[in-house]
Amino acid sequence: MTTPLLYEHPLSPYAQKNKIALREKRVAFDLVTPDGMGSGGAGGAFVAANPRAEVPTLVDGDVAIFDSTIIQDYIEERWPLPALLPPSPAARARVRMIEEVMDTQYEAIVWGMMEVRVFGRAKGPLGDGLMARAVEQIAGLNHWLERQLGDADWFNGAGFGWGDIAVVPFVLGAAGFGVPPADGSPLAAWLVRCMVCDRELIGFQRSFASGHLPENGTAFKRVARSALFLRAGARVRRSAHFPVLFRKRKHIGCTCGLTAIKRCYGEAAAAV
Repeated sequence: MTTPLLYEHPLSPYAQKNKIALREKRVAFDLVTPDGMGSGGAGGAFVAANPRAEVPTLVDGDVAIFDSTIIQDYIEERWPLPALLPPSPAARARVRMIEEVMDTQYEAIVWGMMEVRVFGRAKGPLGDGLMARAVEQIAGLNHWLERQLGDADWFNGAGFGWGDIAVVPFVLGAAGFGVPPADGSPLAAWLVRCMVCDRELIGFQRSFASGHLPENGTAFKRVARSALFLRAGARVRRSAHFPVLFRKRKHIGCTCGLTAIKRCYGEAAAAV
């Protein structure tokens, strides 16, 4: 039996969902970060598995699946134990709705912050205003999440599961840009429980907070500030593949601008 392969990027929250699910089910799998995704340069087995040339994409033998939610469904059915979805139809619908909000609204705001902070798409008063608005939006969604959590320890109900996996990568992404859950809040306490529950999240959190990619520890912030990286990012932003700031979207994030990181890492890191 072949080992499943997950095409991913280490800073993709969508891929993070699938990695957590596979590890919760104790499934051994391989990881590949493909070249050229989001910039028109992808090819080979990656595009054969996913014509959209985006991560995550799961290859399990002769089966290839893209879209992180569809991949989650496949993982849950392919390896049913331990179950990640809660038992009742109502509870399953509830965690799926939470996932939809995180995928299409929360992540778009986090990506927008990256547009401003990393790629310099807006500077001065405009950039400051966009960041302030993003902080307000994240705070509002965090309050919504706390209402969904209620008095429970987990979004999934009795234990860590689908609902929690759907939320945690995006909350960590916002925290990486300086917008964590409020101190002492139920969401902050939940995040601590998640970090204890899944060690995969520790590396993800450190990557965002410190600006290091887990693959090689190269300083992301230093590379991002380099002239080479900014020129590469500008080329990607001008391409037809680049998303509109703050628009609702799914699975585009961490495939467009971050391709520039992969392409210029060695040269840029040496130049700064």
